[in-house]
Amino acid sequence: MPIHSSSSAAYIHTSPSSNGLPSTRPTSLTIHPSALFSILDHYLRRTDAQHRVIGTLLGTRADSTVDVKSAFAVLHSETDEQVAVDMDYHRAMYDLCTRVRPNETIVGWYSTGSDLNTYSALIQNFYSQETAPNQAVHVALDTGTEEGKGAGVKAYVSSPVGIFPKPENCVFVPIPCELRFHEAERSGLDLLLSPNPSCNQTDLDVLASSLTDVQNMLGRVLAYVQSVLRGEVVGDKAVGRYLMDVLGTSVEEDGGWTAGLQDTLMVTYLANLVRSQAEVSARLALTTAA
Repeated sequence: MPIHSSSSAAYIHTSPSSNGLPSTRPTSLTIHPSALFSILDHYLRRTDAQHRVIGTLLGTRADSTVDVKSAFAVLHSETDEQVAVDMDYHRAMYDLCTRVRPNETIVGWYSTGSDLNTYSALIQNFYSQETAPNQAVHVALDTGTEEGKGAGVKAYVSSPVGIFPKPENCVFVPIPCELRFHEAERSGLDLLLSPNPSCNQTDLDVLASSLTDVQNMLGRVLAYVQSVLRGEVVGDKAVGRYLMDVLGTSVEEDGGWTAGLQDTLMVTYLANLVRSQAEVSARLALTTAA
Protein backbone atom coordinates (compact mmCIF):
# COMPACT_ATOMS: atom_id res chain seq x y z
CA MET A 1 0.00 0.00 0.00
CA PRO A 2 1.26 3.54 -0.63
CA ILE A 3 3.11 5.15 2.27
CA HIS A 4 3.20 8.74 1.14
CA SER A 5 0.48 9.87 -1.25
CA SER A 6 2.27 13.06 -2.29
CA SER A 7 5.35 11.23 -3.58
CA SER A 8 5.99 11.66 -7.28
CA ALA A 9 8.44 10.15 -9.71
CA ALA A 10 10.62 12.06 -12.15
CA TYR A 11 12.36 10.33 -15.03
CA ILE A 12 15.89 11.54 -15.60
CA HIS A 13 18.71 10.38 -17.80
CA THR A 14 21.07 7.84 -16.29
CA SER A 15 24.68 8.71 -15.95
CA PRO A 16 27.72 6.43 -15.89
CA SER A 17 28.83 5.23 -12.49
CA SER A 18 32.18 6.04 -10.97
CA ASN A 19 33.72 2.79 -12.24
CA GLY A 20 32.64 3.41 -15.85
CA LEU A 21 29.89 0.77 -15.91
CA PRO A 22 26.35 1.69 -16.97
CA SER A 23 24.25 2.82 -14.02
CA THR A 24 20.84 1.32 -13.23
CA ARG A 25 18.46 3.89 -11.74
CA PRO A 26 15.49 2.61 -9.68
CA THR A 27 12.05 4.00 -10.50
CA SER A 28 10.09 2.55 -7.54
CA LEU A 29 10.72 1.15 -4.07
CA THR A 30 8.95 -1.24 -1.72
CA ILE A 31 9.84 -1.54 1.96
CA HIS A 32 8.95 -4.19 4.53
CA PRO A 33 7.77 -3.45 8.09
CA SER A 34 10.86 -5.10 9.62
CA ALA A 35 13.05 -2.45 7.99
CA LEU A 36 10.85 0.39 9.25
CA PHE A 37 10.85 -1.03 12.79
CA SER A 38 14.66 -1.26 12.73
CA ILE A 39 14.87 2.41 11.72
CA LEU A 40 12.43 3.48 14.45
CA ASP A 41 14.29 1.41 17.05
CA HIS A 42 17.55 3.08 16.02
CA TYR A 43 15.92 6.51 16.33
CA LEU A 44 14.60 5.76 19.81
CA ARG A 45 18.06 4.65 20.98
CA ARG A 46 19.86 7.76 19.73
CA THR A 47 21.68 10.15 22.05
CA ASP A 48 20.34 13.58 22.89
CA ALA A 49 23.04 15.21 20.80
CA GLN A 50 22.04 13.38 17.61
CA HIS A 51 19.70 15.28 15.34
CA ARG A 52 19.19 12.29 13.07
CA VAL A 53 20.40 8.73 12.64
CA ILE A 54 21.51 6.90 9.51
CA GLY A 55 21.94 3.28 8.50
CA THR A 56 22.24 0.80 5.65
CA LEU A 57 19.34 -0.70 3.70
CA LEU A 58 19.48 -4.32 2.56
CA GLY A 59 17.25 -5.93 -0.01
CA THR A 60 16.95 -7.13 -3.57
CA ARG A 61 16.54 -5.59 -7.01
CA ALA A 62 14.22 -6.63 -9.81
CA ASP A 63 14.59 -4.60 -12.99
CA SER A 64 14.04 -0.99 -11.86
CA THR A 65 12.30 -1.84 -8.55
CA VAL A 66 14.12 -2.00 -5.22
CA ASP A 67 12.70 -4.21 -2.45
CA VAL A 68 14.01 -3.16 0.98
CA LYS A 69 13.74 -6.09 3.41
CA SER A 70 15.93 -5.14 6.37
CA ALA A 71 18.22 -2.44 7.73
CA PHE A 72 20.95 -1.97 10.29
CA ALA A 73 22.30 1.10 12.07
CA VAL A 74 25.58 2.78 11.20
CA LEU A 75 27.59 4.89 13.63
CA HIS A 76 28.09 8.47 12.51
CA SER A 77 28.70 11.94 13.88
CA GLU A 78 27.43 15.12 12.31
CA THR A 79 28.28 18.71 13.16
CA ASP A 80 28.04 22.05 11.39
CA GLU A 81 31.60 21.63 10.09
CA GLN A 82 31.82 17.97 9.12
CA VAL A 83 30.21 14.55 8.98
CA ALA A 84 31.94 11.26 9.77
CA VAL A 85 30.67 7.75 9.05
CA ASP A 86 32.21 4.63 10.57
CA MET A 87 32.84 2.68 7.35
CA ASP A 88 34.63 -0.18 9.11
CA TYR A 89 31.60 -0.76 11.33
CA HIS A 90 29.34 -0.59 8.26
CA ARG A 91 31.30 -3.25 6.39
CA ALA A 92 31.61 -5.49 9.47
CA MET A 93 27.84 -5.39 10.01
CA TYR A 94 27.23 -6.10 6.34
CA ASP A 95 29.48 -9.16 6.50
CA LEU A 96 27.50 -10.46 9.47
CA CYS A 97 24.17 -9.86 7.72
CA THR A 98 25.28 -11.68 4.57
CA ARG A 99 25.96 -14.79 6.66
CA VAL A 100 22.34 -14.81 7.80
CA ARG A 101 20.69 -13.50 4.61
CA PRO A 102 23.09 -14.13 1.73
CA ASN A 103 20.53 -13.15 -0.92
CA GLU A 104 20.28 -9.55 0.35
CA THR A 105 22.69 -6.88 -0.82
CA ILE A 106 23.21 -3.19 -0.08
CA VAL A 107 20.60 -1.14 -1.92
CA GLY A 108 21.03 2.24 -0.22
CA TRP A 109 20.77 4.03 3.10
CA TYR A 110 18.23 5.62 5.41
CA SER A 111 17.99 8.64 7.64
CA THR A 112 15.41 10.09 9.99
CA GLY A 113 13.92 13.49 9.38
CA SER A 114 13.05 15.23 6.15
CA ASP A 115 16.09 17.50 5.79
CA LEU A 116 18.33 16.90 2.76
CA ASN A 117 21.59 18.85 2.85
CA THR A 118 25.15 18.71 1.60
CA TYR A 119 26.02 15.97 4.08
CA SER A 120 23.19 13.87 2.68
CA ALA A 121 24.77 14.21 -0.76
CA LEU A 122 28.14 13.06 0.59
CA ILE A 123 26.60 10.02 2.28
CA GLN A 124 24.66 9.27 -0.91
CA ASN A 125 27.92 9.34 -2.86
CA PHE A 126 29.49 6.84 -0.45
CA TYR A 127 26.58 4.40 -0.77
CA SER A 128 26.52 4.81 -4.55
CA GLN A 129 30.06 3.43 -4.54
CA GLU A 130 28.91 0.53 -2.35
CA THR A 131 26.03 -0.36 -4.71
CA ALA A 132 27.86 0.30 -8.03
CA PRO A 133 27.03 -0.19 -10.84
CA ASN A 134 23.48 0.19 -9.49
CA GLN A 135 22.19 3.48 -8.16
CA ALA A 136 21.76 3.76 -4.38
CA VAL A 137 18.37 4.71 -2.95
CA HIS A 138 17.75 6.94 0.04
CA VAL A 139 14.81 6.43 2.41
CA ALA A 140 13.88 9.38 4.62
CA LEU A 141 11.70 8.43 7.58
CA ASP A 142 9.94 11.36 9.24
CA THR A 143 9.02 10.27 12.77
CA GLY A 144 6.45 13.04 13.24
CA THR A 145 8.02 14.24 16.48
CA GLU A 146 8.70 17.75 15.15
CA GLU A 147 5.90 20.27 15.43
CA GLY A 148 4.04 20.88 12.19
CA LYS A 149 5.43 17.80 10.46
CA GLY A 150 3.58 14.53 10.09
CA ALA A 151 5.04 11.05 10.03
CA GLY A 152 5.81 9.51 6.67
CA VAL A 153 8.33 7.77 4.47
CA LYS A 154 9.87 9.09 1.26
CA ALA A 155 12.31 7.48 -1.16
CA TYR A 156 14.85 9.26 -3.35
CA VAL A 157 17.50 8.67 -5.96
CA SER A 158 20.23 11.17 -6.77
CA SER A 159 21.38 12.87 -9.93
CA PRO A 160 24.62 14.85 -10.30
CA VAL A 161 24.44 18.59 -10.94
CA GLY A 162 26.89 20.67 -12.95
CA ILE A 163 29.25 20.19 -15.84
CA PHE A 164 31.95 18.84 -13.54
CA PRO A 165 29.83 17.50 -10.66
CA LYS A 166 31.28 17.08 -7.21
CA PRO A 167 30.13 14.49 -4.64
CA GLU A 168 28.38 17.17 -2.58
CA ASN A 169 26.52 18.56 -5.61
CA CYS A 170 23.50 16.45 -6.47
CA VAL A 171 19.74 16.70 -6.51
CA PHE A 172 17.49 14.16 -4.79
CA VAL A 173 14.64 13.01 -7.01
CA PRO A 174 11.63 11.35 -5.29
CA ILE A 175 10.40 7.95 -6.46
CA PRO A 176 7.20 6.06 -5.49
CA CYS A 177 7.44 4.20 -2.19
CA GLU A 178 5.08 1.45 -1.01
CA LEU A 179 4.80 -0.71 2.10
CA ARG A 180 4.83 -4.46 1.42
CA PHE A 181 4.02 -7.04 4.08
CA HIS A 182 3.10 -10.71 4.30
CA GLU A 183 -0.27 -11.93 5.50
CA ALA A 184 1.33 -13.31 8.67
CA GLU A 185 2.40 -9.76 9.58
CA ARG A 186 -1.05 -8.21 9.14
CA SER A 187 -2.27 -8.90 12.70
CA GLY A 188 0.78 -7.24 14.24
CA LEU A 189 0.49 -4.22 11.96
CA ASP A 190 -3.21 -3.87 12.71
CA LEU A 191 -2.42 -3.89 16.43
CA LEU A 192 0.24 -1.18 16.04
CA LEU A 193 -2.03 0.94 13.85
CA SER A 194 -5.02 0.65 16.19
CA PRO A 195 -6.10 3.98 17.77
CA ASN A 196 -5.70 2.70 21.34
CA PRO A 197 -2.97 0.03 21.37
CA SER A 198 -2.58 -1.57 24.79
CA CYS A 199 0.48 -3.38 26.06
CA ASN A 200 -1.66 -5.23 28.64
CA GLN A 201 -3.57 -7.29 26.10
CA THR A 202 -3.53 -11.02 26.74
CA ASP A 203 -3.50 -13.77 24.15
CA LEU A 204 -7.23 -14.22 24.68
CA ASP A 205 -7.84 -10.54 23.93
CA VAL A 206 -5.89 -10.79 20.69
CA LEU A 207 -7.73 -14.00 19.78
CA ALA A 208 -11.10 -12.38 20.52
CA SER A 209 -10.20 -9.39 18.35
CA SER A 210 -9.14 -11.69 15.50
CA LEU A 211 -12.36 -13.71 15.77
CA THR A 212 -14.38 -10.50 15.72
CA ASP A 213 -12.60 -9.42 12.53
CA VAL A 214 -13.29 -12.82 10.97
CA GLN A 215 -16.96 -12.56 11.96
CA ASN A 216 -17.23 -9.12 10.39
CA MET A 217 -15.62 -10.34 7.18
CA LEU A 218 -17.97 -13.34 7.03
CA GLY A 219 -20.88 -10.94 7.56
CA ARG A 220 -19.79 -8.86 4.58
CA VAL A 221 -19.42 -11.98 2.43
CA LEU A 222 -22.84 -13.25 3.47
CA ALA A 223 -24.44 -9.88 2.72
CA TYR A 224 -22.83 -9.87 -0.72
CA VAL A 225 -24.01 -13.42 -1.52
CA GLN A 226 -27.56 -12.67 -0.38
CA SER A 227 -27.67 -9.48 -2.48
CA VAL A 228 -26.53 -11.50 -5.52
CA LEU A 229 -29.19 -14.15 -4.89
CA ARG A 230 -31.87 -11.46 -4.59
CA GLY A 231 -30.72 -9.94 -7.88
CA GLU A 232 -29.77 -6.60 -6.36
CA VAL A 233 -26.22 -6.71 -7.67
CA VAL A 234 -24.57 -8.56 -10.53
CA GLY A 235 -22.44 -11.42 -9.27
CA ASP A 236 -18.72 -11.55 -10.05
CA LYS A 237 -17.65 -14.96 -11.35
CA ALA A 238 -14.11 -14.53 -10.04
CA VAL A 239 -15.40 -13.78 -6.53
CA GLY A 240 -17.74 -16.78 -6.72
CA ARG A 241 -14.93 -19.15 -7.71
CA TYR A 242 -12.72 -17.77 -4.95
CA LEU A 243 -15.43 -18.30 -2.33
CA MET A 244 -16.00 -21.85 -3.54
CA ASP A 245 -12.26 -22.57 -3.29
CA VAL A 246 -12.10 -21.12 0.22
CA LEU A 247 -15.08 -23.20 1.35
CA GLY A 248 -13.45 -26.37 0.06
CA THR A 249 -15.65 -26.84 -2.99
CA SER A 250 -14.41 -27.05 -6.56
CA VAL A 251 -16.43 -26.16 -9.60
CA GLU A 252 -16.08 -29.64 -11.08
CA GLU A 253 -17.09 -31.49 -7.90
CA ASP A 254 -20.80 -31.61 -7.04
CA GLY A 255 -21.72 -31.81 -3.39
CA GLY A 256 -18.22 -31.07 -2.17
CA TRP A 257 -19.43 -28.83 0.66
CA THR A 258 -21.93 -31.46 1.84
CA ALA A 259 -19.28 -34.18 1.77
CA GLY A 260 -16.91 -32.04 3.80
CA LEU A 261 -19.64 -31.31 6.35
CA GLN A 262 -20.43 -35.02 6.67
CA ASP A 263 -16.77 -35.82 7.26
CA THR A 264 -16.60 -33.19 9.99
CA LEU A 265 -19.71 -34.57 11.69
CA MET A 266 -18.31 -38.09 11.49
CA VAL A 267 -15.05 -37.04 13.12
CA THR A 268 -16.98 -35.25 15.86
CA TYR A 269 -19.15 -38.31 16.47
CA LEU A 270 -16.14 -40.62 16.71
CA ALA A 271 -14.38 -38.26 19.11
CA ASN A 272 -17.43 -38.17 21.40
CA LEU A 273 -17.71 -41.97 21.21
CA VAL A 274 -14.08 -42.47 22.19
CA ARG A 275 -14.46 -40.03 25.08
CA SER A 276 -17.55 -41.88 26.33
CA GLN A 277 -15.75 -45.20 26.13
CA ALA A 278 -12.84 -43.79 28.11
CA GLU A 279 -15.16 -42.51 30.84
CA VAL A 280 -16.93 -45.88 31.07
CA SER A 281 -13.59 -47.70 31.30
CA ALA A 282 -12.44 -45.36 34.06
CA ARG A 283 -15.62 -45.92 36.08
CA LEU A 284 -15.37 -49.71 35.66
CA ALA A 285 -11.79 -49.60 36.86
CA LEU A 286 -12.80 -47.70 39.98
CA THR A 287 -15.66 -50.11 40.65
CA THR A 288 -13.37 -53.15 40.31
CA ALA A 289 -10.79 -51.58 42.60
CA ALA A 290 -13.43 -50.93 45.26
